[in-house]
Amino acid sequence: MASSLARSLKKISSHASSPWRYFSTSSSSSLNLYSAINQALHIAMDSDPRTYVFGEDVGFGGVFRCTTGLADRFGKDRVFNTPLCEQGIVGFAIGLAAMGNRAVVEIQFADYIFPAFDQIVNEAAKFRYRSGNQFNCGGLTIRTPYGAVGHGGHYHSQSPEAFFCHVPGLKVVIPRSPKQAKGLLLSSIRDPNPVLFFEPKWLYRLSVEEVPEHDYMLPLSEAEVIREGSDITLVGWGAQLSVMEQACIDAQKDGISCELIDLKTLIPWDKETVEASVRKTGRLLISHEAPITGGFGAEISASIVERCFLRLEAPVSRVCGLDTPFPLVFEPFYLPTKNKILDAIKSTVNY
Repeated sequence: MASSLARSLKKISSHASSPWRYFSTSSSSSLNLYSAINQALHIAMDSDPRTYVFGEDVGFGGVFRCTTGLADRFGKDRVFNTPLCEQGIVGFAIGLAAMGNRAVVEIQFADYIFPAFDQIVNEAAKFRYRSGNQFNCGGLTIRTPYGAVGHGGHYHSQSPEAFFCHVPGLKVVIPRSPKQAKGLLLSSIRDPNPVLFFEPKWLYRLSVEEVPEHDYMLPLSEAEVIREGSDITLVGWGAQLSVMEQACIDAQKDGISCELIDLKTLIPWDKETVEASVRKTGRLLISHEAPITGGFGAEISASIVERCFLRLEAPVSRVCGLDTPFPLVFEPFYLPTKNKILDAIKSTVNY
């Protein structure tokens, strides 16, 4: 697992060629993250004629090219552009899903999801409950790129996942790599509940690994231990996993054994896997790009303190974004970097 994460950092040229190449006779192929998402969308639409993909500019492939080739293959009735109106996109998607279809919508950047906040929180999340399960919009999946990209500034770099983790009725999923993205996206599209699928834009072209060609699904709400250790548990998600693994490797050189867990699904999250690890190591560090105050790391910390209080050897540590708007030129100071995480690892272990 560690080696696959290390490979995800290699730069490669874009896989923007025709999507038909994804369905070769080989069992797997080397894909970057956006190509794996594109492959998952092709499979989802090919396997279920009730699946529709729409959003701003998706007809020609989207700004990150994740929907390349879909309109050509499945037609403009099933893959189409929408007006620049996020509340309209999600509102229409809720209605489409409520009629028994699978609506896969793209919000161009996670920073622009807020105009649709009312539709997501007060409509999609509550549709099943307010009707006593007579109606639902479980076929709704909202895809959106989130997080740092190197030059996005405060309107193209935010990580708003914690806002939606507060809402019963939604699922929140964040992949760390191409193989994970494909399997988790197919599971999200086929899940009987509304899902927000946050895609780490930093990894769209940087993260590369072997991805099975066939249709497969990965379980939601099941964390994965991607590096075993005995001294401290590290928990993260999305693009932050590769940064955390680099810190684990450097910590190993100083004799510190780190266990690294990818949460993958934030809501409902896998408390049991994290608890079992912390009971073994006695220490916990959580890292995410979102601001530290009210970030989902606070929920993990509180839950683990409740469950593992007598086993903890040190206070829970959080290495997160700062409580400021996301900066432009000072992005490296804002982000939770390898060195920040390494310092927190040493401080926690030596507490």
